[in-house]
Amino acid sequence: MSAQFGRRLRKGAVATTVAAAAVAALSASQAPGVTVDDSGRSTAADAQPSPDATGDDSGATGNSPYYTDLPPLNSPSPAPTVGTPAATGSTEAGIPATVLDAYKQAASSLQSSKPGCNLPWELLAAIGKVESGQARGGRVDADGNTIGKILGPKLNGVGFAHISDTDGGAYDGDSVYDRAVGPMQFIPSTWEWAGRDGNDDGKKDPNNIYDAALAAGHYLCRFGWDLSTQSDLNSAILSYNNSQDYLNTVLSWLEYYRKGTHEIPDGTGTVPGNRSDENDSADPTPSPTPPSTPSTPGSNTPSPTPPPSDKPSTPGTPTPTPTPTDTVDHLEDAGTAKLTAQAGDTFTKRISTRAETSAGKAVGKVRVRFTIVGDTDTTFTGGESVATVVTNSSGVAVAPTLKAGETTGEFTVRATVVGRSVTGLDYKATVTERVADTLARTSDTALTCTPGGEFADQVEVKATYDGAVADRVAATATLITSADDATANTKGPYFKDADGKTVRTLTGLETDANGLLKLPKLYADDTTGTFLLRINTSGGATLTVELTVAAPAETSESPSPSASPSA
Repeated sequence: MSAQFGRRLRKGAVATTVAAAAVAALSASQAPGVTVDDSGRSTAADAQPSPDATGDDSGATGNSPYYTDLPPLNSPSPAPTVGTPAATGSTEAGIPATVLDAYKQAASSLQSSKPGCNLPWELLAAIGKVESGQARGGRVDADGNTIGKILGPKLNGVGFAHISDTDGGAYDGDSVYDRAVGPMQFIPSTWEWAGRDGNDDGKKDPNNIYDAALAAGHYLCRFGWDLSTQSDLNSAILSYNNSQDYLNTVLSWLEYYRKGTHEIPDGTGTVPGNRSDENDSADPTPSPTPPSTPSTPGSNTPSPTPPPSDKPSTPGTPTPTPTPTDTVDHLEDAGTAKLTAQAGDTFTKRISTRAETSAGKAVGKVRVRFTIVGDTDTTFTGGESVATVVTNSSGVAVAPTLKAGETTGEFTVRATVVGRSVTGLDYKATVTERVADTLARTSDTALTCTPGGEFADQVEVKATYDGAVADRVAATATLITSADDATANTKGPYFKDADGKTVRTLTGLETDANGLLKLPKLYADDTTGTFLLRINTSGGATLTVELTVAAPAETSESPSPSASPSA
């Protein structure tokens, strides 16, 4: 990317040290010949237009500028250190709650749809930090939509790539040139094919953090890349924005977030101060700057503007209006019925949770995260183990439908409030083995055989449960001694094993997708009579089939005709 900024002064490689990056940023901010475009971003006054970018080299962002701030030297949960403390402020480890939720939900989705990619949510967080400062410090609403659009500069070839308009201004509001859009900074032409609906609202909106995070995940998982290998990880990041400095910056944040992070309330994060286009305050819609402290009497130098503070407001300072999330005191069950399903089936009941204040009043427009916990392969519809739902006007969030896997037993679905530290609410759910309550033969043909022969027809049965097909139900088949004695018979009809030996009990049987079970061919020894075959399934369905072994009926010969009497 750095080659696309003409003769601008450039920062050193961001992978060196924090101090070197800080010095470079300071030098860039004081460089002569820097002008500001109509988005408030700086460009080099004498920059030369870059050649037209192609779909192959422009990346997801069109190689738009990005934030170059590096993480502090200390980890998110540092041990006591000696000496000068590392940077704080815009490099805090906290990620706004809704933004963090979107990253984790996207990574969970990719884990199901593209498990070989091994996409860590921390990579999405690192790119989100570098591209938009985590959606400008988490300025998003309850649905994940950014409050105001986040737009990159016009890609008009002056200090940037040259990409003419591809969307008629539909996404970026510019019908002449393309601009990177949203918290993950997709250019319109890329979003057109890479866009995803991450929050299931029927739209693909680059200004929605859930949609953008899922799209970024799919973009990074192209070409069969395995992001657990360094070479593929590097390739994926460079495909997003083709710059070695960009790669180094993203990797530094990835490593930092892997050491730990935490949620902070939406809108309380800070926007980084340094960008690759060398404008230290290039956010298109920056937050209002706090007023400067009055200068000391007699001084000709104004006091510096104080940085934003996370401390409680002092008396006399207006207190921000609490968000709905701020008012949540606890979660209550909203009438969830017993959660049980057979393996492979869809749960008929859904989880309902209500967010309430300390006075028991319902709280709407709050994000509730549902997480499947435990040794289970059950997922929500769509194959995800995490889902986030916004409470309605009654304060109720209804989780997506659960789809049972093949692992039986009990597991937990935990409901928590995104962006609020309140005790989670656990729901127990159970997956039982597949069962059938009815077995019936698919044919009414009598099953007969001669001694020492084989039965012409194979036994086939169909299993159902509550009238519906009972697929993949375990079954056994035994040639029993009598109707009152279910032990295996020692004579009469039999099956053969793989070695051709006599077998009168079959285990490990299972109905197919249509609930059908066709038994192997039956043979008869020399014993004649009526015999019983009993088939049992999980759930108690039983069917007894009658088998007959009899010698062939003797055919009587017709007497020879008598001679005709003589005439």
